[in-house]
Amino acid sequence: MKAKAWSYASIARSTSFQRLMARKKRFLLPMSVFFFAYYFALPILTSYTIILNTPAIGPISWAWVFAFSQFIMTWALCMIYSSKSKAYDAMIEDIRKELN
Repeated sequence: MKAKAWSYASIARSTSFQRLMARKKRFLLPMSVFFFAYYFALPILTSYTIILNTPAIGPISWAWVFAFSQFIMTWALCMIYSSKSKAYDAMIEDIRKELN
């Protein structure tokens, strides 16, 4: 039996797809804003203030601590997205089942 051909426009208008996109946007937009704010805070703070130049642990300044924390933050966001993506994948499978 031949599968019905669906256009992207018809899929995009479906309520299931709209719900998926709204849920992803509710997660991705705040996380992206947080990521960029955290990422750009280091060059801005080191360029225009001296707050990160003070020693944190022995000769290691807060700038190094902050820079290292960006690696941790990136990994944490990746792990959070990976766990969230399982729910998105389930929603996508539901949409695919609706189409068949």
